[in-house]
Amino acid sequence: MEPTQNARLGPGLRRLLAAMAGLLAAAVALGIAELGAAGVGPESSPLVAVGDAAITLTPESVKHFAITTFGRNDKIALVVGTLVVIALYSLAVGLLSLRSRRVGAAGIAAFGLVGFVAATTRPAGGLLDGLPSLIGAAAGVVALVRLIAPLALAPARPQPPSTPGPAGDGAGIDRLREALGAGDRKGAALDRRRFFLTSGVAVGVAALAGGGGRLLQRRFDVAAARDQLALPRPASPAAALPAGADLSRRVDGITPLFTTNREFYRVDTAISVPQVRPADYRLSMTGMFDFPRSYTLRDLMGRSDLIERDITLTCVSNEIGGRLAGTARWLGVPLGALLRENGVASGSDQLVCRSVDGMTIGAPTRSALEVEDAMLAFGMNGEPLPVEHGFPVRMLIPGLYGYVSACKWLADIEATTYDAFDAYWVQRGWAEDGPIKVASRIDTPAHLRAFDAGRRAIGGVAWAQTRGIDRVEVKVDDENWVEAELSPQVGADLWRQWMLPHHFRAGPHTVTVRATTTDGETQTDDRADPFPDGASGWHSVQVSAR
Repeated sequence: MEPTQNARLGPGLRRLLAAMAGLLAAAVALGIAELGAAGVGPESSPLVAVGDAAITLTPESVKHFAITTFGRNDKIALVVGTLVVIALYSLAVGLLSLRSRRVGAAGIAAFGLVGFVAATTRPAGGLLDGLPSLIGAAAGVVALVRLIAPLALAPARPQPPSTPGPAGDGAGIDRLREALGAGDRKGAALDRRRFFLTSGVAVGVAALAGGGGRLLQRRFDVAAARDQLALPRPASPAAALPAGADLSRRVDGITPLFTTNREFYRVDTAISVPQVRPADYRLSMTGMFDFPRSYTLRDLMGRSDLIERDITLTCVSNEIGGRLAGTARWLGVPLGALLRENGVASGSDQLVCRSVDGMTIGAPTRSALEVEDAMLAFGMNGEPLPVEHGFPVRMLIPGLYGYVSACKWLADIEATTYDAFDAYWVQRGWAEDGPIKVASRIDTPAHLRAFDAGRRAIGGVAWAQTRGIDRVEVKVDDENWVEAELSPQVGADLWRQWMLPHHFRAGPHTVTVRATTTDGETQTDDRADPFPDGASGWHSVQVSAR
C-alpha cells in the first residue's frame, strides 16, 4: 500500500510547489519592475499604472463604495486588491507551467504586457513608462522557468529484468514488476533541494529589488524642497476671527472650526502622488485667451494681489452626515484677476484644468471670474500645500464641488467651451455643473450612542458656500423644530458650527437637523444619492438615553 500512497501524494505536492513557483515569479517581476521604476518615476510602477487604470475602468458605484467604506484608505485598499488579483493569477500561471513551460512564460509575459499598456496609455504616460513592466516581466519569465525545472518529472528508467526462472516460476515476473515500480518511483522523485534553493534566491531577488526600488524612488520626493519654501504675506489677509468663534472649545464632539492638514479629507484618483519640484513648476494658460502665457511658482508667489481666505471644501461623494468636508485657511492668487490679465475670451464657458498627471477638471468660466474668493492656492493653514493636497498649486472655487473646481497639481488652464470638451468626471456621468447643496451634520451625540438621561448638548456643523448659513434647526423625535445657537458669522465660504442643549428622557430618540441659508433656502428633506450632482436630505441619528 505504501507505493500507492506515495503516488497519491506526489502530484499534490508538485501542484503546490508549482503554484508557489508562479507566486515567486510574480514577486520577482514586481520587484525588478519597482527597481526599474526608480529610474523612470514612481508612476511607471506596474502596481501604480494598473491601479490607475483600474480606477478609470471601475464603475462609479464601486468607486463611491470604496470612498465611503475606506475613506482616506481607499488607495491602500485598491493596491491590496490589485496584489490579491496578481497573486491569484500567478498561482494559476504556476499550475499551468507544469503542463507547459511556454504557457507559463506566456502568462508572465501577459502580466507584463498589461502593465506596459496601463503605464503607456495614462494621460501623462509615454513609452518610457512601460519599460519597468517589460523588464519585470522578462525577469519573471526567467524566474518561473528556473523554479519549474526542479519540478519536472524525469522519464522512468526501469532496470533490465533478470533472467526469468523456470517456466511456471513467478519470481521473474515479480522481480520485473519490482524493477518497473522502483524505476517509476525514482523517475517521479522531485528535486526538492534544488527547488527550495532556487526559491530562496527568488525571494531574495524580489525583496532586494523591490525594497531597493522603493528606496531609490524617494529621490523623486519633493517634501524637502517644499519645506524650504517660505510663504509670502497676502495683500488681503483673512478676516480676524471674533471671540468665541470656535464652539468646539465649549462643546465636546463638535468638529473644530478649522481642519488640520493631516486630518483634511482627500479624494482623488492618484495612487502615486505627483511630485513636482518648485523650481520646475510651470502653469500654462492656453486656449481662448488673448494673451496666453505661462507662470512659474515664483511668478505666482511674487504677485502683489495675493489673498488669504477661510474656505470650507466638500466632496460631491459626501453622504448625508458624511465626513468628506473640511475647512482651511488658503493663500493664493485671485483667479478672476489672473484670467482677466490673460484676456479670457467672452465665448469661453469652461476652463479645462489639467493636473500634471493628466487629470482633467472642468470649471465654469463664469464662476471662476465672478466668485470673489476663487483662487489658485499654494498655501494651506500657514504652510505650503501638502503634496497630497496639490503641491505646488491647486484651484479653489467656493460654492462648487471639488470635481468641477478644485484641480490639484495644476499644470494647465485651457479656456474652452462645454461643447468642445467633457472633463474626466463628466465623461463618467457626473453633472456638468456642481453647485454645493445646503448641508448640515450632527457631530454629537454620535449615531447609536448611549448616554445618561438628562441635559446634554446636541451640536454639529452646517455649510452653504458663497451664501452662508443663517439658521440651523433641530428636532428630537416628533417635537417641534427648535433653533440652535450658531457660531459667530466669519464669512459666507466658511461653515458654521451650531449647538443646542436638550433634556433627554430615558429611552430611544431620533435627532434631526436642517439648515437655512442667508438667502432663505431651507435644506430639503428629499433624499438623493451623491451621484450625479451631490447628496441631499436631512441628517438624523438614533441615540439612547438610559
